[in-house]
Amino acid sequence: QVQLVESGGGLVQAGGSLRLSCVASGRTFSMSPTNWFRQAPGKEREFVAAIDSFRGDTSYADSVKGRFTISRDNAKNTVYLQMDSLKFEDTAVYYCKRGTYWGQGTQVTVSS
Repeated sequence: QVQLVESGGGLVQAGGSLRLSCVASGRTFSMSPTNWFRQAPGKEREFVAAIDSFRGDTSYADSVKGRFTISRDNAKNTVYLQMDSLKFEDTAVYYCKRGTYWGQGTQVTVSS
């Protein structure tokens, strides 16, 4: 079992920044990458970013490339999502996923 807890969401003006955190506990040793997804009201959940567990390779959705940065601190079992130059359309609940496990999500609201 792996537990994932997201935090760091909130209300921010367009152009602002937020940093989300995803803390893993339980059986955290895993070869699975850690992913961030998001789901806006009335829309399907979509991939945002991912980071490999070992080499730290990263990938991003085109919609966030150049604005968001995913990183990790293995000693703290934490993956971060630094979100800069936020846009109204980034408003969503952001979820952390590792393997088959999901966190409960954290709300990000960007005011235009």
